[in-house]
Amino acid sequence: MPAPSSNIRRSAGARFWIGLVHLWLGLASGLVVFIVSLTGCLFCFQQEISAAWYHDVFFVPAAAGAQPLSALLRTAGDTLHTPVDYITTYRDPSRAWEFMSYKTNDTALTYFGNVERFRSVFIDPHTGRVTGFRDYKHDFFNVVKYIHWNLLLRDPIGQPIVGWSTLIFVVLLVTGLVLWWPRRWTRAARRQAFTIQWRAHRRRLNYDLHNVLGFYTLLVALVLGLTGMTFAFQWFYRAVGAIGGAPAPALVDTSGGVPRSLDAAFAHIRDTYTGASRIGLSPPSGSTLYLSAYDGRETYYNRADVTIDFRNGRMSTTPFARRTPGDKLVNMNYDIHVGAIGGLPGKIIAFLVSLVCASLPITGFLYWWWRRVPPGRRPRSSRLRR
Repeated sequence: MPAPSSNIRRSAGARFWIGLVHLWLGLASGLVVFIVSLTGCLFCFQQEISAAWYHDVFFVPAAAGAQPLSALLRTAGDTLHTPVDYITTYRDPSRAWEFMSYKTNDTALTYFGNVERFRSVFIDPHTGRVTGFRDYKHDFFNVVKYIHWNLLLRDPIGQPIVGWSTLIFVVLLVTGLVLWWPRRWTRAARRQAFTIQWRAHRRRLNYDLHNVLGFYTLLVALVLGLTGMTFAFQWFYRAVGAIGGAPAPALVDTSGGVPRSLDAAFAHIRDTYTGASRIGLSPPSGSTLYLSAYDGRETYYNRADVTIDFRNGRMSTTPFARRTPGDKLVNMNYDIHVGAIGGLPGKIIAFLVSLVCASLPITGFLYWWWRRVPPGRRPRSSRLRR
């Protein structure tokens, strides 16, 4: 059995190499991690802020009934002067319905060149009155989202940068936990590990902000990092989706009694999914209509996906309950990533943790930079030892 001094030296050597990995990976990814974390923080409450700022566009006087969807679609097309690519309808009678037009240029290098048009018109479903427009291409929160998504570059360029930086961030969280772990669980070590010394020298305070806040936000930060990797890497997306085996087949109605027009099919889905707070659909592509009925007010995962073929009256339905655990995780990924799955408390947690994540590259860099000063020139209170 090795002597205790040998164990201590071996442990110190392991911590040294882990610290070195933590340092250089942090320096390599710090700028991207800061940008992605800060934009994620800004995006958390985009729905609430947008609903308040554009209240007169999003909301209408509540009334019973709605005009035929096909008539509203014609109004939207005539107003936008472009084809409508997606429609969002609401059960709430006080909500305007959204008709979106979207087109990309896949040869462009940046976001503003890649997105040729991304705008919506909002229509009162009861009267057919246009309540307003949104230019999402230049919308603040949408630009923030695409900085977060691909650094305003084309997906094949920007997403790998964001994805690999996120993977490095996950590694940094794990190595950071190892470096945080006290060598001895004495009272002084616990105090140093779990509390921030707000009145300490700036270098001591900076170290605590990095070390202690990093520990307290570790689990949620890991969740944010892993869900971000699901967006960035197809191999990770497929690995998560494979959990639980092959998904159950869709429910198929071949009775021929399915409505074969846009208005009749939409009314059928509204009557079938009475608990859905909103229904999203793409205008019929040829003879096929795709719809999604969402149960949550602000979430996207708990939904039933429906495909209707007007030629033969065939309807295929995939409800959330029939999905495999992996498929459910993939569908919940966005709502987990932005905290919406936990309602307003979940968004607050995601906001605060993202803010801390944005601070970690800064405090980590300052800690490294200040340690470069020769020891004799550093105040004694700034020499950090366990």
